Amino acid sequence: MTSVLFVCVHNAGRSQMAAGFLQHLAGDRIQVLSAGSEPAASVNPVAVAAMAETGIDIAGSQPQLLTDSAVRTADVVVTMGCGDACAFYPGKRYEDWKLDDPAGQGIEAVRAIRDEIRSRVRDLIASLS
Repeated sequence: MTSVLFVCVHNAGRSQMAAGFLQHLAGDRIQVLSAGSEPAASVNPVAVAAMAETGIDIAGSQPQLLTDSAVRTADVVVTMGCGDACAFYPGKRYEDWKLDDPAGQGIEAVRAIRDEIRSRVRDLIASLS
């Protein structure tokens, strides 16, 4: 089974939304992992609200610390503004998604980020099929 790791700094917004969409859209066909280089205490409540509008509940998600083993396990590593925190291993597919950080943003801004993430996740699924 293909595994995808989404990485951002706090693992509280972008990576959690991406993981939620991938899990929802791909079901059990793709293993979904997400982590942060400096995980927050909890998932961004505005990101939770924006995802709830699409019928996806990420409220129970907990930010996770990025580990070397998570990167080693993943077939695809998608980074979202984590800089050099993510280790590079030859033979893995890496994508860097340039997305605004939803931290401190209102629901309108987070909806736009959410919709961009959904589009990119759909493209990612198509490329893995």
